[in-house]
Amino acid sequence: MRVVVIGGGIVGASTAYHLALRNIEVVLIDRADPGRATDAGAGIICPWLSRSTADPDAFRLNVAGATYYPELVARLADDGETESSYSPVGGIQVSTDETDLADAYDLAQRRAAAIPQVGTVTRLEPREVRRLFPPLHPDLGGVHVSGGGRVDGAKMRDALTRACARRGVRMVTGSARLVLVDGRVGGVHLENGGDDDPGEGGTIIGSDAVVVASGAWSGELLEPAGVKLGLAPQKGQIMHFALADADTSTWPVIQPPGSHYLLAFPGGRVVCGATRETGSGYDYRVTAAGVHEVLDAAISVAPGLADALVLETRVGFRPLSDDAVPLLGSIAGIEGLVLATGFGATGLTAGPYAGLIASRLAVGEHPAFDLAAYDPQRV
Repeated sequence: MRVVVIGGGIVGASTAYHLALRNIEVVLIDRADPGRATDAGAGIICPWLSRSTADPDAFRLNVAGATYYPELVARLADDGETESSYSPVGGIQVSTDETDLADAYDLAQRRAAAIPQVGTVTRLEPREVRRLFPPLHPDLGGVHVSGGGRVDGAKMRDALTRACARRGVRMVTGSARLVLVDGRVGGVHLENGGDDDPGEGGTIIGSDAVVVASGAWSGELLEPAGVKLGLAPQKGQIMHFALADADTSTWPVIQPPGSHYLLAFPGGRVVCGATRETGSGYDYRVTAAGVHEVLDAAISVAPGLADALVLETRVGFRPLSDDAVPLLGSIAGIEGLVLATGFGATGLTAGPYAGLIASRLAVGEHPAFDLAAYDPQRV
């Protein structure tokens, strides 16, 4: 059996890897578009502190994704990939409002009782919060969960891709179009090959199944097949800072009220984000308004970052579905076609697990995880 996976972000790489673990022949095709969400995403793996009640189905998938990370990391280590970058550093919901913190603590406790991976839930005084993340405002109290984690999406994707290569997955750079034969997918037409496979330009790659994991660009792949998705790019601008002489390797994820956040990586790097620019199209520019928004949010929560060096601002296009619930499942009416996209701001959380699900669908299995709410054609 041969499966083609279109899209080399974290979802596509995970899909290809899980197929390769089963000794399936896999071709992984990627166009390397600027603004891929995997390359820009901050890397918070901590759904335990989410306060949103509007998307319980998205939360359910994020929980499955977060709990799957340790298993995936261990599997990659067995394959020789020990630098996946995932680390369970913990997470803290911060606020100056005692009622808000009490509500956050109660919610985290209820979740911890039902989900062991949440870990220990602890109320922290402001001095304890600053001990764990020194640049923070001195008035911020917190709710800490030990099960929060972080990951560098690009490093995790690269670890998956290297493991794929060792297991025989064929990597191709180029633009692909679906080939349909009698109501089923027959493979893809590769319009242009890359340096890694220059001889494949303009050829057909036949397959028994195709997984479309092309993020915000997935709709353009499916539209010629008569499938219209409720999906659009949502632009995010994310700033990276450097703190000289700071050991940031164990700093936890910080989640203030609202949609902004802070997290840190080894080497003094602190990440602050992010804008959520719905209706942005593929505008791959760092803008004054975007930088102002992120800086204002970051400095108000962590005034200790005021003297930090600005390293870069990354731009990514989140694949956001119309109802903010992922699009994950087989495409009705086209046998052998699977879609995995629409994860919005939580693609790095849900992505590797979604790749596992997509791999099972591609070989005709029915995953134990209930996919009814994620039907790609519901919107």
